[in-house]
Amino acid sequence: MIVKFVTIAAAGLMAAASLCAQQTGYLKAKVDPGRAGVFVDGKYVGPAANFRMARKYALSPGEHKIKLVEPRYEEIDTTVTIQAGKTTDLKQTMKALPLPKGPFGKLRTENPDKFAAVYVNEHYMGHVDEFSNPWQALELPAGDYSVQIAPASGQPINQKIKIEPGKTTLVK
Repeated sequence: MIVKFVTIAAAGLMAAASLCAQQTGYLKAKVDPGRAGVFVDGKYVGPAANFRMARKYALSPGEHKIKLVEPRYEEIDTTVTIQAGKTTDLKQTMKALPLPKGPFGKLRTENPDKFAAVYVNEHYMGHVDEFSNPWQALELPAGDYSVQIAPASGQPINQKIKIEPGKTTLVK
């Protein structure tokens, strides 16, 4: 009797797992440049390079709006159709924008969530890990900016900063 119950319970769990798999599809992003931010239905999910090979983003079946943002390239807006139990590959090459004019200063960021999105004047610029040490910083023309660091969970950090030529400003 116990063996029969265990077998029925195991079959029920396998059926539930199969049903969940049938209600989920996946997105892989093969984007050049790989540091482009991927937004699905308006939500930042991480840099495109995270979803190239080993990782994929689980989505419900149906149409989803995808936005690719990298500050040195033209943004791409597209729609993908996700099918249950299948992986959709998004392949895009972004077009470079003209280089900005200086003089420049630098913005550095610190946050425990290394993939937290960094926004400058409400425009996605990258993720924290790209600007988090003395050898990596975001170069910006001198001026006043509004910076937001938006972790995957928790409250975003908002700061008003001034970028000065030849100097580095840190936002924690």
